[in-house]
Parts: sequence; C-alpha cells; structure tokens
Amino acid sequence: MTADPLVLNPELERATSRLLATIASFSDPDLAEPTLCAGWTRGHMLSHLARNADAYVNLLTWARTGVRTPAYESPEARDEGIKAGADRPLAAQLADVAAASTRLATAIDAMPPEAWSVTVALPSGTPIPAARVVWSRLCEVELHHVDLCAGYTSADWPDAFPLRLLHDPATPHAATLVDPDGTVLLTVENAPTVTGPVHALAAWLTGRGDGTALTGDLPNLEAWK
Repeated sequence: MTADPLVLNPELERATSRLLATIASFSDPDLAEPTLCAGWTRGHMLSHLARNADAYVNLLTWARTGVRTPAYESPEARDEGIKAGADRPLAAQLADVAAASTRLATAIDAMPPEAWSVTVALPSGTPIPAARVVWSRLCEVELHHVDLCAGYTSADWPDAFPLRLLHDPATPHAATLVDPDGTVLLTVENAPTVTGPVHALAAWLTGRGDGTALTGDLPNLEAWK
C-alpha cells in the first residue's frame, strides 16, 4: 500500500473535512464527555488534534529548510499544550482545529519534491522520512475521530485506510489476518489466524475495537505494546 504523500494528501483533506463536520455537531457540554483515550475528554482530544497538526508543520519545516525543528519543544510542552486548550468552548476548539489543519495543508503544498526524503523525528523520537508525515497525520485524524465516540466508527473508514493500517510497521503484527471471503490480508509466521472485516481487524489491532466481530484465536495485544 502506498504511503506517497501526494497520493494520501487528498485522503487527508477528506478525513479532515469529516472530522470538522463531527466537531461542528457538538455543543459546549459535549466537549466534557470522555473519549476512548483514558483520561481525555473530547476537549483534550480536539486540543491534541490541533497541536498535532502544528507539530507536523514543524517537521515539514525541518525537512524543507534543513533547520532542525522538533515536533514539540519537549514531551512536557506537548502535554501542557493539550491541557491548556482542553476546556475552551466549542467555537474556539473548532476554529483551532480548522486553522491548524489549514496550516498543515499549506506546509504540505510548500514541500519541494526533494524535501520529502529528508529524515525527521516523530514526537516519539522515531526517525522517519518526511514523506511519512502525511500518513501519520491521516492516522491521527481517522483514529482519533473514532476515539471521540460521536458515531464515527471504523466501519466509516474509507476502504484503503484500514488496509494500509494492517501493513503499517507501527500496527502489531500479531496474527495472520483473513477477510471473510478467504482473502489473506497479512501473513505472520507462527501466529494464529484471525478472520473478520478489514475495518474490524484494523480497529482491533489499534485498540478501537474489542474483537467481537472477529473469529479465531485472538492473541493478547498487551504483549505487543
């Protein structure tokens, strides 16, 4: 599955539009509701999504200019930024996510072809080529949209997204994965076989599903964290 940023960027734009539509449907009290991320309200999640977009702008600036520009100043600064924006009213949250997403889209458009091969570092410290930034942001948007518990589920993901997730190195390769029609989606040697819809397999492997829609000997994913 391709991770070409120029191919994935239109998918990111569509995913962002869907996310913004969900955010716009909230009321101020809705932002205090919990999400699938332990300890985070929807307000925390929206604050994170805005600051994450700005973090990726920093990485693309690094790749484009050659000046090391970390995603965040520090892990503490990341956490403080999320917390500082968590309790804002809906109008401020929506405007922030929209503006930060636009800044990232502008940074993507400004990238010269040669800059996509420059190595930068994710907030975790993992080195990646800048070309992976668009895929990383797409994952943030699609996964956290589900995390908002607002009616958007893995079944709403475009077909190509969970397929890419299954093959992503960051996704636990804990089982051989098979579609209900018998198509082998991913082979893992000396591992159990798990069968189910592609979106349900990807949701289970990324902690957005409990595996009830799947069949087979599901391994304990805790060992893969």
